[in-house]
Amino acid sequence: MVGLACNGDRDAFAELVRRRQSWIRNLMRRCSGDPVLADDLAQTVFLQAWRNISQLRKPSRFGGWLKRLAVTVWLQHLRKHDPLLNADEIDGAGGVAHAIAGREPGIATDLDRALAALAGPVRLCIVLSYHEGMTQSEIADLTELPLGTVKSHINRGTRQLQTLLSDYNEKARSEEPHDE
Repeated sequence: MVGLACNGDRDAFAELVRRRQSWIRNLMRRCSGDPVLADDLAQTVFLQAWRNISQLRKPSRFGGWLKRLAVTVWLQHLRKHDPLLNADEIDGAGGVAHAIAGREPGIATDLDRALAALAGPVRLCIVLSYHEGMTQSEIADLTELPLGTVKSHINRGTRQLQTLLSDYNEKARSEEPHDE
């Protein structure tokens, strides 16, 4: 299928989009925290994929190539639209933690809110690590961030998520049977 798409077959490319669109949309949703923006970014990814697929030399590497393209689209979006991209961390966790604390809409919604509270590059590293299952070295290669920066982003982001989602840990502890 990829080989046909590389040779300009629109139907083959449409099938690749059908097979991969939910994965790319979910990746973009986890990165952006906004389903509408995620749809727009996914569309941009596939538009760029169509424009550049003829340059893909090894069809077996389509998945990695598409993921790299998605991350590039996300990073371009951040650079263009995120004025705090290179700013120091802002301690906005209290507001998000408070918003999460009083509600029970579900862990997925709360996780999306908590992810949205992270700075863009930190969020990207967290999503690629935990959602995509990538190693820190793979993330560094994909994002072109130094390995130490990737490690710091993942550690910092994990701690922030633990803080933001601490009510779930407290609730789980309170529901455990206690020895008497």
